[in-house]
Amino acid sequence: MPSLPEIAETSRYLARLLAARPALAAEVEASLGQPVTAAELAAWLAAQEVGEANLKPKLRQLKQRAYARISARDLGGLAPLGEVVECMTLIAELAVTKAVEVLGRGLAERYGTPRGADGRAQELIVIGMGKLGGRELNVSSDIDLIFVYPEDGDTDGARPISNFEYFTRLGRGLINVIADVTEDGQVFRVDMRLRPNGDSGPLVCSFDMLENYFVTQGREWERYAWIKARPLSGGRHDELEAIRRPFVFRKYLDFGAINAMRELHAQIRQEVAKKDKADNVKLGPGGIREIEFIAQVFQLIRGGRDPALQIKATLQVLKLLVGQGQLAQEAASELAAAYDFLRRVEHRLQYLDDAQTHMLPTNDADRAIIARAMGYGSFDGLLAELDDHRAAVARHFEAVFADPNRGEHKHAGMWRGAGGEDQGEEFAKLGYRQPREAAARVAALREGPRYQQLAAGIRERFDALVPQLIQAAAEMPNPDATLSRSLDLLESISRRAAYLALLQQYPQALRKVAELVSSSSWAADYLQRHPILLDELLDPRLLDVLPDWSGVRAALESRLAEMEPDTERQMDLLRETHHAQVFRLLAQDVAGLYTVERLADHLSELADILLDAALRHAWLKMLKRHVEQPKFAVISYGKLGGKELGFASDLDLVFLYDDAAPEAGENYGRLGTRLNTWLSAQTAAGQLFETDLRLRPNGESGLVVSSMEAFRKYQLESAWVWEHQALTRARFSAGDPAVGESFEKIRCEVLCQQRDLDKLRADIVEMRQKMMDSHATRGDLRDTVFDLKHDPGGLVDVEFIVQYLVLGHSHAHHELTGNKGNIALLKMAADAGLIPGNLAETVRNAYRDYRRMQHGLRLNGAKARVAPEEVGARVTAVRELWRLVFGDS
Repeated sequence: MPSLPEIAETSRYLARLLAARPALAAEVEASLGQPVTAAELAAWLAAQEVGEANLKPKLRQLKQRAYARISARDLGGLAPLGEVVECMTLIAELAVTKAVEVLGRGLAERYGTPRGADGRAQELIVIGMGKLGGRELNVSSDIDLIFVYPEDGDTDGARPISNFEYFTRLGRGLINVIADVTEDGQVFRVDMRLRPNGDSGPLVCSFDMLENYFVTQGREWERYAWIKARPLSGGRHDELEAIRRPFVFRKYLDFGAINAMRELHAQIRQEVAKKDKADNVKLGPGGIREIEFIAQVFQLIRGGRDPALQIKATLQVLKLLVGQGQLAQEAASELAAAYDFLRRVEHRLQYLDDAQTHMLPTNDADRAIIARAMGYGSFDGLLAELDDHRAAVARHFEAVFADPNRGEHKHAGMWRGAGGEDQGEEFAKLGYRQPREAAARVAALREGPRYQQLAAGIRERFDALVPQLIQAAAEMPNPDATLSRSLDLLESISRRAAYLALLQQYPQALRKVAELVSSSSWAADYLQRHPILLDELLDPRLLDVLPDWSGVRAALESRLAEMEPDTERQMDLLRETHHAQVFRLLAQDVAGLYTVERLADHLSELADILLDAALRHAWLKMLKRHVEQPKFAVISYGKLGGKELGFASDLDLVFLYDDAAPEAGENYGRLGTRLNTWLSAQTAAGQLFETDLRLRPNGESGLVVSSMEAFRKYQLESAWVWEHQALTRARFSAGDPAVGESFEKIRCEVLCQQRDLDKLRADIVEMRQKMMDSHATRGDLRDTVFDLKHDPGGLVDVEFIVQYLVLGHSHAHHELTGNKGNIALLKMAADAGLIPGNLAETVRNAYRDYRRMQHGLRLNGAKARVAPEEVGARVTAVRELWRLVFGDS
């Protein structure tokens, strides 16, 4: 058995710890031959008389004592892997439970005991996730925790607080006690990001909150995380398990899990491709993560039908899979041996300096230490053994996650022989409607200079993709257009090897590309402009998870804050966030998940989030801020104001402030200009929005930013009727809510003015005529073309009718001032007796149909024009309502 000084030579951290605490060194040396037991650790902690005053130092002393003993035994070759990870898990469990006990006692003395509706006492349940949950904690790990409690209610003390607040305070205290770095170090780093909604979610949640989250928002990756979830404190664990189990394990053979794990396989391969991950024993090729994934995929696929697979420890799962015939004995043995070896290497890397690392060292001195700690005479000898294990893991990983691209594609000859005389016939057999043109398009690509100049490795990938695209396009309802758009995309990314590799490796992404570009030429163009979005297609939740805007807002703000003060990176992040979210909405839209109205709601909320983020960070860049929070608001008009935003809509904006400070006008003027730059400037990531500020008071000749007082005066004394028409669909989008409320009061005041109805009708009819003169279909084309927006009986007619009703009658019917959208306002006007109910309903449906048709045409790059006979009845209804409201104008 090696001596303690010899052992300490393989861990700089252990050597420093023992040198600083001679008594501990003596204790470790005396007990080197004895395993560290749970009873021993618990007895030591119980003897310390731990209270709030000494909780932090006592838990750190516990960690140091146990760590010193287990690391010495491990490095001395005396402790198997199971003993090491069990000891580290015990330290974490004891620290957590003791902290909950002591801190909970103090809180109960101040606030009483938290109780549910039936009077039962409530306890905090600390859930250990990841390796802590699986009793596999490594020697320099953080601990992943989630805090839950059974029921909402209040404490029963003299100063009662809600259970939520009570457990939030307890959770915060627990994190501080465990993770705070003191003169004695810390017990563990604590990671709470696995809780519902991550960093943007509450620190604690009740059983009801947790269950609702699982049902409505739970994501595929969270199912994997919750496989190893294990409660460490509290009671009513059976109720918690009844919530967890159906979320993680399905009752059927879970093909969704297969596809999702293929996606995670894709992520692993992406990591492998990065040079800096090659020597990572956890994430690199053949690393620990691949072994864990092999076990987890079987658990997720079959765990719902076989409760025996609902266990947590990786090695136990591998054994069980052999008994069930899911994994060969040889494979399980090789994987178990590799797991043991890789985890021991991982620990020795971490023993060096007590650092959470998984990378093999690059300097010779550290390499020699690691080799010696693993029992090898040289690092080369260790590396040879390591490579053997990683090769075995990679082989078994490939066997489970087989690459669907293996072998030559059946249509490879159509690409190799592009330009041949009989190629048109091959395309015709596949169902192409213009086979000669399709063959010619493929031949032009193969013979073109861009393809001919590709590097050999990239060309090989390109050659593998074209036959797959030919097949995928043939399966779409419009194969010719799909092929043309897909090849345009492929050609545009042909020099970007990473994108070609992505599409080659993941056929499901290639299929999604074909589906998307088949459905929309606009989507095809969008992908060409932003090919980085191809990565979004690898997300199995793309069509399953609806937008979580609170989560998007929180994540965006967190990342923007991290990037301070780098304006360029922040502006790029805003654009990248917008592109990614728009693309997700686009994919869900073409899949038929949204009505036009619901899609517009999502796009409008996304725009509001980005406006607010841009405003806040543009203000932070102002050198002479006279207040911490600007008394400034972004008011949206037009499509965003009416929440009818489309994929390519620009933003009509007005900037207002309500601040009496002498420097306010100058500061907010600069802010408005800077904000517009943040929104509209072209950066490396493109443009965020096209903006139009001409609806501000006095238009292009007016100030970029107006005070609230000046805005009110202008609206009441100087604004044209068309500006009041625009005001009917204006709303607060971002900034100071108090300024937004002031704007809304002015807006209602203006809209509720009593007006001369004859003059109002004449002014609106005159404005409508000007728009028709500029934009409507010319007389010689009206028999064959109807412009959905501009022609008489179209969208603009409906909008002008609504605007007249709002401006003319809000003084008597205040509910009409609500920015509810044209469809709702038509019904409100009918309910008020201003227009016939049956006709209003017909026009509401016509308006819906127009927007749906307009949206579909724009998705395919077409103008919003249709044959008149397609909309004849709708046009008649709209014109009838127009005549009823405005007369024969």
